[in-house]
Amino acid sequence: MNKAILMGRLTADPELRTTQSNISVCSFTLAVDRRFKNQSGERETDFIPIVAWRQTAEFVARYFGKGARIALVGSIQPRSWDDDNGVRHYRTEVIADEVYFADSKRQSDDYGNQDNYSNNNRKSSTSRSEIPQGEGFMPDTDETSLPFDL
Repeated sequence: MNKAILMGRLTADPELRTTQSNISVCSFTLAVDRRFKNQSGERETDFIPIVAWRQTAEFVARYFGKGARIALVGSIQPRSWDDDNGVRHYRTEVIADEVYFADSKRQSDDYGNQDNYSNNNRKSSTSRSEIPQGEGFMPDTDETSLPFDL
């Protein structure tokens, strides 16, 4: 089984491109805090490359920006390629299948998000206004420890 579930913040605005076959692909990096603090009492952060395709790619590019908190479900996929000098490069990415807003409505409005709650390549039966205020995925974090500016 290959399933990754992540929640973190975008380190930069997502980059939307189109393949030669006119398929949308969106790349971004997710900053994910580790669950435990290190020996000096600080939480370390992992920077995970994410790729989304088709409608999910368009959704991410349209509704998320730098610093936005995002939750996603996908799979881990390694790939390799040879550059112009014949040097082999390796990269492991998460291919996002499902993407969800993880900010409160107030915070998500700051990033230009609309009233969509989640995108799973179908319309959600729950609208944003039906979700009780203050009930998000996770409690607010200390924003002073983020590795980027909001």
